[in-house]
Amino acid sequence: MTPGLRGLARSPRAVAGAVLIVALFLLAFVGPHLTSWSHTDVDYTALRSAPSTRHWFGTSRIGQDVFAQTVRGLQKSLLIGLFVALFSTGLAAAVGTCAGYFGGWTDRLLMFLVDLLLVIPGFLVLVVVAPALRDAGWMAFVGLLAALGWMLTARAVRAMTLSLKERPYVVAARHMGVRPFLIIRRHVVPHMASFLITHATIAVAGAVISETGLSYFGFGVQPPDVSLGTLIADSTDVALTYPWMFFFPTGLLLCFVLAVNLVGEALRDALDPVAVRAEVRA
Repeated sequence: MTPGLRGLARSPRAVAGAVLIVALFLLAFVGPHLTSWSHTDVDYTALRSAPSTRHWFGTSRIGQDVFAQTVRGLQKSLLIGLFVALFSTGLAAAVGTCAGYFGGWTDRLLMFLVDLLLVIPGFLVLVVVAPALRDAGWMAFVGLLAALGWMLTARAVRAMTLSLKERPYVVAARHMGVRPFLIIRRHVVPHMASFLITHATIAVAGAVISETGLSYFGFGVQPPDVSLGTLIADSTDVALTYPWMFFFPTGLLLCFVLAVNLVGEALRDALDPVAVRAEVRA
């Protein structure tokens, strides 16, 4: 086991966050099979019913099982967060490293694109475009969120690449005739791993929160499907009257954001090349 991974395994934050994330994923993907109710079923004999053995998390105002809806919403929100983080981080890394390493017209063209996208109000774009994507499925929503969330990270990656490409080992590899993309893969990207991992974990939480906010305003996941955002939006006005409708999805959202942040901080420390070398010397 590498020093970084040993440090990660010894980190209480990493262990606690990883356990919580695994538990949430199990709840999201195994939970629907633990109950006889689906997120679309309606029990007309139990309207706004409190938690019981029949309905573990109670029922909604129209008799839908809150547990079935919550685990379905958690599943959808987790998938959206993971895919958005994956796509946006990968796009930022590709654009930033190419702009910083190759320079010249490549740098100017890519940074012009970044600057152009930065001046466009992302929330307004989401509000305008999201309704048109209602029939395209949730993956189109993922693509829209990812397309509007990578520009600042790409600028940071470019700045790091400009510094890394002047390092002696990169200069030596370049003079030895190593192909540029091989240099980027072997010598540039690994030294940005801690930053990219940290960004990806933050992007997961940010994407889930963005999806929740957009769904709250009716621009995200559309019925009959549900997400944590739609569940929170539907139950906000009865949070004090029927708290089980509001606090179960809200609690799972908070737990997921907390767990991702814990793991992200631990990964940043474990994958930092400077910290790993210090541990090896110690």
